[in-house]
Amino acid sequence: MNFELVSDYSPMGDQPEAIAQLTQGVLQGVPAQTLLGVTGSGKTEIYMHFAAEVLARGGQVLLLV
Repeated sequence: MNFELVSDYSPMGDQPEAIAQLTQGVLQGVPAQTLLGVTGSGKTEIYMHFAAEVLARGGQVLLLV
């Protein structure tokens, strides 16, 4: 199954680092991770970019949002 991220937004501020850390954790076998942020901080966008990155590297993703 292919995953294509289509978005009008690009990661900004702390988002690229959050995406990188989540991706690294999954690829290193961390069993669970939590992303904390205030309302409107772009967490959903981070989840989608993170999923796209992990899937592009052949990993698997289960997101419970």
